[in-house]
Amino acid sequence: MTSSLSKDLILLIMQLLDEEKFQQARHKLEQESGLYFDMKYFEELVLEGKWDEVERYLLGFTKIDDNRYSMKIFFEIRKQKYLEALDKQDKATAVDILVKDLKMFAGFNEELFKEITQLLTLNNFRENAQLASYRDTKTARAIMVMELKKLIEANPIFRDKTQFPQLRHSRLRMLINQSLNWQHSLCSNPRLNPDINTLFVDHSCKNSNDSFAQLTANSQLTGSAPKADGILPMSANGPFQQPLAPVQPPLPTWISIPQNHPAASGGGNGFGSLTNPASSVRGPGDSDDLFKTQFTGDPERGMMQGINLGQSSTAFNAADFPKTVARTLNLGSVPTSMDFHPVQHTLLLVGTNTGDISLWEVSSREKLLSRSFQVWDIGASSMMLKATLIKDPCVSVKRILWSPDGTLFGVAYSKHIIQLYAYFGGNEIHQHLEIDAHAGSVNDLAFCNPAKKLCAITCGDDKAIKVWNATTGSKLYTFEGHDAAVHSVCPHNKENVHFFFSTSVNGKIKAWLYDNMGYRVDYDAPGHSITTMAYSADGKRLFSCGTSKDGESHVVEWNENDGVIKRNYVGFQKPSSGVVQFDTSENKYLAVGDDYAIKVWDMDKINILTTIDAEGGLPASPCIRFNKEGSLLAVSANDCKVKILATMDGLQLMRTIENHSTIATRNGSETAKKSGSTRNMEEVKPTRLAEEANTTRIWKLTQITETSQLRTLRLSSIMKTDKISRLTYTYSGNAILALGSSAIHHLWRWSRDDHSLRAKATTKVTPQFIQQPSGILMTNDLTGAKPDCALPCFALSKNDSYVMSTSGGKTMTTFMSPPPVATSLAFHPDDNNVIAVGMDDSTIHIYNVRINEVKIKLNGHSKRVMCLAFSYVQHTLVSLGADAQLIVWNSDKWERGNSCFLRILAGRTPTAMVEAQLQYHKDLMHILVIHESQLALYDSLKLECEKQWIVEEPAAPISHATFSCDSQLVYASFMDGTVRVFTSNLQLQCQINPNAYLPPDVSSSASLPLVIAAHPQEPNQFAIGLTDGTVVIIEPPESEDKWGMPPPVHNGLHTTATEGSLGIGRQLLPSEKA
Repeated sequence: MTSSLSKDLILLIMQLLDEEKFQQARHKLEQESGLYFDMKYFEELVLEGKWDEVERYLLGFTKIDDNRYSMKIFFEIRKQKYLEALDKQDKATAVDILVKDLKMFAGFNEELFKEITQLLTLNNFRENAQLASYRDTKTARAIMVMELKKLIEANPIFRDKTQFPQLRHSRLRMLINQSLNWQHSLCSNPRLNPDINTLFVDHSCKNSNDSFAQLTANSQLTGSAPKADGILPMSANGPFQQPLAPVQPPLPTWISIPQNHPAASGGGNGFGSLTNPASSVRGPGDSDDLFKTQFTGDPERGMMQGINLGQSSTAFNAADFPKTVARTLNLGSVPTSMDFHPVQHTLLLVGTNTGDISLWEVSSREKLLSRSFQVWDIGASSMMLKATLIKDPCVSVKRILWSPDGTLFGVAYSKHIIQLYAYFGGNEIHQHLEIDAHAGSVNDLAFCNPAKKLCAITCGDDKAIKVWNATTGSKLYTFEGHDAAVHSVCPHNKENVHFFFSTSVNGKIKAWLYDNMGYRVDYDAPGHSITTMAYSADGKRLFSCGTSKDGESHVVEWNENDGVIKRNYVGFQKPSSGVVQFDTSENKYLAVGDDYAIKVWDMDKINILTTIDAEGGLPASPCIRFNKEGSLLAVSANDCKVKILATMDGLQLMRTIENHSTIATRNGSETAKKSGSTRNMEEVKPTRLAEEANTTRIWKLTQITETSQLRTLRLSSIMKTDKISRLTYTYSGNAILALGSSAIHHLWRWSRDDHSLRAKATTKVTPQFIQQPSGILMTNDLTGAKPDCALPCFALSKNDSYVMSTSGGKTMTTFMSPPPVATSLAFHPDDNNVIAVGMDDSTIHIYNVRINEVKIKLNGHSKRVMCLAFSYVQHTLVSLGADAQLIVWNSDKWERGNSCFLRILAGRTPTAMVEAQLQYHKDLMHILVIHESQLALYDSLKLECEKQWIVEEPAAPISHATFSCDSQLVYASFMDGTVRVFTSNLQLQCQINPNAYLPPDVSSSASLPLVIAAHPQEPNQFAIGLTDGTVVIIEPPESEDKWGMPPPVHNGLHTTATEGSLGIGRQLLPSEKA
């Protein structure tokens, strides 16, 4: 197998051949190596009808019988070649193609081969109904190209081969030039302008009696070699350039830097080595630290030429930068770290010097929740942590941070540990992981995602950096190499290579890959300052900010290509009293908290742009944090406060959220009293500003009763069906698949419009109902089915290539003939060929489609299995049976784990388990259970019911429910025609009455929602399948683009007065016994 570096070399040669215009040689190399499939070249061959070259090129990557995608690709090409011969009335060639090229497919579909053969008997093959739409050769080839592209993209053999890596221009030439520079630096008497005529042998400057050469050589070697500013500029074909010092690698070349460093050790299951180290090259005086490159931190040497330090600041646009003090939050202790939610841009996490954490809705100044520092499991903690807390119980928050999707947040403390919380919206958080991470303070925390695994990366006073699996808490890596406490970490990725920077309190900056090969770059921070690093929002520009022991602060931009300082921002007038903090806003501004103010720079200008005092009251070095949009800026202030600065857009954002979320009224308490709602008044009340002290706020349920309040699109099939039994979007989001009670499948597909690059389901465009030209319907076999008790089910493969479906008879008509019948289906998340099939006889069959074999049967339920769901994170399969029992199975060993029975209110008659559903939350650690009597959220490993919403008797039961694609909402349909939208913690947020989505001439009693499906990319779009056989796509109005607002929080609980007064249902309180 070709090694990683060998593959890289081949790809670099391809780039060189392309630059030198040796296109045929390049395509030949692509074909022979099989590393890169040039889709554009392939399209050109197909459109030109060069069929032999098309197949030769394809055979460099796949054989006909590799898989069904490959077989389909070759079949379509040969079929087109056959049709073109028939179109030219060249029957002899057509027969030759039929016998030599197409006959091999007869064994897979005899009927199709016969039909193709019969085309020879027709004067015009368009007489065949399926080919009636065939226009001409050019059009047919263009259509086929589109289909072939889809097949190639879906084919796993072509995975990662259709995109050429993004490389710098003339990358191979640059590497050769670097090698020549290195060789020249080792010459004993290096000449100023060496004459290099060949690459076949190593370069060496021959001894010369030339006095000028010796003079220049001696002048270069006198004293110790100066530090290099990085790689010398190279031109593709320019003359060789004399290095000023031993050449040092730029940042982008870490991957190929040899490292024989034992400092990093993997713990647990790591990600594997990302690179293959080359052998080390050493020169005179080399040591083991040779490749731990010391990039200069001298700002004067790193300054870009041509920048005028005396240039004047540009005019400051107040509308473009958060400058207006819009809100002030009262905390109770000094804020030390803050972070805005990545999606909900007005939610702010704050950590303080006493270890408290709190979550604020800054638009309304409401504290949604707060937690004081507490070790969750002191018994499992290390003796060192226990001793430290006994000696000094004071703990502060060093860093608080959201995960990239906002479903988790982490807190790093000054004593040993980090804590991760799961966030479910509103004021709902759950303890997720507690990790005894470092000896001493945990100074920083960040999230990274190498190998598609969410991880937490931490650093501490113990000079170590550690990487943790954010799902299980297992330690994946320990990195050692700093000789002082590690101050901060900055993870990033480029071109699918994941790496991170670390900084220490002695002014060192190091860079690492997620492997066991030590740090790849080592250089000094400007002024040997205590530094933090950050990338711009687009990930293309790297900045650092820090303060030295003498109080000198530096903000700089780094040139990653050369490893030197690109800009040194000017504006620090006097020594800073503490280590300054900074943040970046989108791709435009840098902001630093210093000298009792906020200093702002344009990223492209070295001179300070403006200084903002935020109406005074800021500490000497305030903590600052932008929201993702750059419209809000949180700044720590004196007297334990946080000020929220806003742009005009930020002010509008907060005003909109505040207006939608609460309505001022004097009757709030009376309404709550009438509804029977009670609150625990002993809980800590949210902090309010003086102007809000006499204002009572009550949430109002959003009720949609008219068609003008939403956007809908009704989809009808040309085939009459009495009701929709199952419904799903395709994973690509451009089609909807429905299964009718008559066992017929209905497919609607949207086409790409002029305003979007890809097709997607929308209410703005009517999709095409897909019907086979032959008129053949996609119908389940009802052999042996009992319609009265059948439980239809289907499952779509992750690549949208095929569906497994049953309506109570045979499954896929080829296996598992009844009895028993299949009642639930789920594809394995890691293998589309493995399917879990729940059966009517209470068993679960793990079936392999490829080998047509049941691998194992799982026994545990006493009645039919109604639903199944996989989690690839926890390697589990969860099943729910008609016996009301939930069971967790290990999906690696297929062993039974925990189990429990659905929680039913004491004194309530259990509802007959006719049908139910399961769906994993996006975090794949919690699971939603849907039954006609309740919605319930469970921890999917412990099977502990964490939230439950029950239907009040005699309200209409639930027919179906599903998470939105981001798991922030739950859409539920009811048997009275109502659709309700819940928050992820099962608080009612919006109610859609049937009159709003049904036409006036349709009775709500005759057209009820049976099933509901959420769009896979649009969190506010869903579809419902009705009893009259139609499907309705539903979206909120464009002016709102969301389904109301979640209930606000009062005293730690949501206001649910309106929900209770409706008499439809309520959330089960923890005090109520199951």
